[in-house]
Amino acid sequence: MARTFIHPEGTVKPTVPLSHGVRKGNILQVAGQVAFDEQNELVGTTVAEQTRQVLANVKRVLEAGGASFDDVVMFRAYLTDVAHFAEFNAAYAEVLGSDLPARTTVYVGLPPGLLVEIDALAVVD
Repeated sequence: MARTFIHPEGTVKPTVPLSHGVRKGNILQVAGQVAFDEQNELVGTTVAEQTRQVLANVKRVLEAGGASFDDVVMFRAYLTDVAHFAEFNAAYAEVLGSDLPARTTVYVGLPPGLLVEIDALAVVD
C-alpha cells in the first residue's frame, strides 16, 4: 500500500523537510500545523487567534487527504506557556464543538511568535 503525500492546494509547501500530511490506507497523519495562512504569513498574536488558524490549517490538510474533523481520533497540541491553557481550550472548543477526539497537550519551545502547534491522526472510513 503506497503512501500519499498531502499538500493542500493553494498552500505554500513547508520550508522544512516534511509533508503537510501523509495518508496510507485509511490512516491520515497531519503534521504539526502552526498559525501561518496560505501566503505563509503569521495570523494572530493571541493563543485564541492562533488556535483558530491552526485548526483551520489542520482542517485543510484533513480535507485534502479525504478526511474531516469527524475522522480525527487524536490531536496533539503544543503550547509555549502553561498560562495559555484556558484560552487555548476555549478557542479549541469553539471550533470543534462537543464531540471531541482524544488529545494530549504539552508545553514546548516554538519559533518566535508561534504560541501553538497542533497535529492530528485521522482514521478514514
